[in-house]
Amino acid sequence: MHFYQGERVALFIDGANLYATSKALGFDVDYKRLLALFRQKAHLVRALYYTALSEDQEYSSIRPLIDWLDYNGFTMVTKPTKEFTDASGRRKVKGNMDIELAVDAMRLADTLDHIVLFSGDGDFRGLVAALQQKGRRVSVVSTLQTQPAMVADELRRQADQFVDLADLEQLIGRDASARNTRSSGRGRGGEVYHDDGISQEEV
Repeated sequence: MHFYQGERVALFIDGANLYATSKALGFDVDYKRLLALFRQKAHLVRALYYTALSEDQEYSSIRPLIDWLDYNGFTMVTKPTKEFTDASGRRKVKGNMDIELAVDAMRLADTLDHIVLFSGDGDFRGLVAALQQKGRRVSVVSTLQTQPAMVADELRRQADQFVDLADLEQLIGRDASARNTRSSGRGRGGEVYHDDGISQEEV
């Protein structure tokens, strides 16, 4: 993973995609360590985390994570999920954040040197190409270590740098021993959560 000294970097995290990728690799992301890693590598301007939330639930298991991230260096971008019934009568839930992420990346591009995209979604290939045309370097973080791979081939080819999440496990993975020694805190709404025991469930 290569960064130039003093590069202005922003992280764009597709929350559901990163969750699915880390689970497929068998580890949980420690978001405190994630921030610390990129702050060491370059000048971290912003870390944005995108996820959809179900508004009709009084409590969602992802809410403590959202609350914790919001208070600990991440910019949260959320929207409510939408429910619909498909042609065969099955209930579906939609919560795609691709447009929000793409718009923000293009909006912030002029203040950045390097964009780090945490997603393997091939739909982002066009975004990566557009950012490169503006003179920005783009790194994609996903994995090839699963069957099938979590990253689309066209996205990996387009990126200036591909970083396999599996190679970052020792640097950003949550220590298994920490799960047994959780320190608790209170979220904005007063709910009790465990800051080193938080993990995202896929929306």
